Amino acid sequence: MSAVRRLLASDVAPGQELPSLRVAVSATTIVLGALASRDWRPMHHDKAFAIERNGVQDIFINTPNFQAWFERYLTDWTGPTGRLGRMTFKMKRSVFPGDEMAFSGRVTGTSGDATGCRWVDVDFGVSVAGMLTTEGHAKLALPAHDGDNPWARRGPDWKP
Repeated sequence: MSAVRRLLASDVAPGQELPSLRVAVSATTIVLGALASRDWRPMHHDKAFAIERNGVQDIFINTPNFQAWFERYLTDWTGPTGRLGRMTFKMKRSVFPGDEMAFSGRVTGTSGDATGCRWVDVDFGVSVAGMLTTEGHAKLALPAHDGDNPWARRGPDWKP
């Protein structure tokens, strides 16, 4: 049994690249994401509607599905004690069945606050066939040391 990787704030520095993640997108990926987020709009499950009414090539990933993929990408990197504080992203192009999403990210800064919480800023994006489809920024809390756990922070000790 392998040990779970636990990233500490001291393990990261500005300019550090996050490991890449590649995900093949199928119609099932898109439909299940829409269902999980209770997004019943037909452009996320009805190909004819997407083509005829929206003028796009097929059904496409919805916003909450993208958010979930970004959260997975970031927390796969941080390990279980990394905690997402804030995240913003801008979708520039749609992602369709048959596409392969390529996730990438880079640490843009590190900081701490008065409560002792250690923060890491990350710019991230998804590309399909070399074209950026979505870009964003996240602020993540990482443990300052082995005994620290950002998930234990509550109330005035949690200020993302």
